[in-house]
Amino acid sequence: MNFADAMIAAAARAPGAYLVVASDSLACTATLGEVVAAGRRMGTRMSAAGIGRGDIIACMLANWREWLVVAVAAAQAGAVMLPIVTIYGAKELGFILRQSGARWLFTPDRFRNVDYRQVVADCGDLPALERHVATGPDFDALEADGPIADPVPMDANDLALLVYTSGTTADPKGVMHSARGFLAEMETMRLMRAGTDDDAVISPWPPGHVAGALSMYRFLCQGTPLILMDQWDARLAAELIDRHKVTSSSGTPFHLSGMIAAADAQGYDLTSLRQYLVGAAPVPPSLIERCQALGLAVYHCYGSSEHPTVTSGVVDDPLDKQLHTEGRAILGSEMRFVDDDGRDVAPGEDGEICTRGPELFMGYLDPALNAAAFLPGGWYRTGDIGRLDEGGYLLITDRKKDIIIRGGENISSKEVEAVLLGHPAVADAAVVAAPDDRMGEVVRACVVLAPGATLALHEVRDHFLAAGIAKQKTPERLSILPELPRNASGKVLKHELRRTS
Repeated sequence: MNFADAMIAAAARAPGAYLVVASDSLACTATLGEVVAAGRRMGTRMSAAGIGRGDIIACMLANWREWLVVAVAAAQAGAVMLPIVTIYGAKELGFILRQSGARWLFTPDRFRNVDYRQVVADCGDLPALERHVATGPDFDALEADGPIADPVPMDANDLALLVYTSGTTADPKGVMHSARGFLAEMETMRLMRAGTDDDAVISPWPPGHVAGALSMYRFLCQGTPLILMDQWDARLAAELIDRHKVTSSSGTPFHLSGMIAAADAQGYDLTSLRQYLVGAAPVPPSLIERCQALGLAVYHCYGSSEHPTVTSGVVDDPLDKQLHTEGRAILGSEMRFVDDDGRDVAPGEDGEICTRGPELFMGYLDPALNAAAFLPGGWYRTGDIGRLDEGGYLLITDRKKDIIIRGGENISSKEVEAVLLGHPAVADAAVVAAPDDRMGEVVRACVVLAPGATLALHEVRDHFLAAGIAKQKTPERLSILPELPRNASGKVLKHELRRTS
């Protein structure tokens, strides 16, 4: 089954499944039937305008109804959906649009005081981009009443979703997913969830990330009622859970702890919330224990843009497993643990986690990245280090990938280091994660200054603002060092930097 078939079937089965968007700019309520019909009208117009099978449709929209309409339209037209996070500046957006060859781009007109027409203009030459559609009259005309054609036939194994992840390289990586893989992920997680018949979900994840896209497609392809916010507000999240009797959610410790604190302060009732899946950041055991006291089952999961869910806890797991592991492999997912040469380590020993399964991505858009990403047999090298315990539960013990996870957002150290080295006061630089109670991790810049130079954190912030990259990547801690610790081959010893304050 492809995305269009799944969406049409879900709308026929549950046309009244509801969507609630809490937003200052595009707040609305809608039903699945309405969203799918609007998207199919838009997709029909896309086809008439020359969009064909396999063309890339970029969507830089927030958690809005409009994002869902574009996703349906892309499926209807046989196109590939490319979600892009709204925080990206011209540097990141321009790279993604040029590499992907996106023919159409959907953005807000304005959002969070950003003029997106100007951002697109600042991207420079975009030879493949034919049309930029901003929210407002242009968008409304594409989804207005009109004919609906049959969807363009697509094979379930065709490229259907392209997601970019910062990963460990300086430039984002295009991660290719088929409809078959993404639908397999959603069906497996549906089977693992308890209380599916009356499920309602609130999602804090931006839809430019896999976790956010999964929540959106779960509404479109399974009819699961969905509550959305276009920017995180812990008090509003608690209010929405109380008002709509939300049963499940996911997020980082930052999202969960803030929501519980807001509910305590404002008197909101969270008892409908039966389960909460925590990922993308280390989870303090004290937070899960607090949730247990409230009767809320909280468990971990492990995955990535390339393999969205490899392992997951479930509500019936023993408390110690919920507290200290990432759960067990989901149905169909497999794991191996290998050394640096790709050889299996002994059971119970730490090794690089390699995965495969029906949800695994098709490969990177840049084929040059694939050789290093896979072992023979289709095993994906995650770059993370771990092992299984005696019960088959996954323990993550280290991270080979040099990334910082700030509030669930992957930040490439190499990219930040490249910007730092462009500052005239910086002679040498390395970036590591610094623990943070609110965000899980933040960017810490460790720099060696040029002779006679000085540097303050506010000057670093000004430099990153001028570079035009996402604000979240800007260092929030600064350490001035006489030199960076290196090994005999010159590699920076980041484990030593992490041990220093």
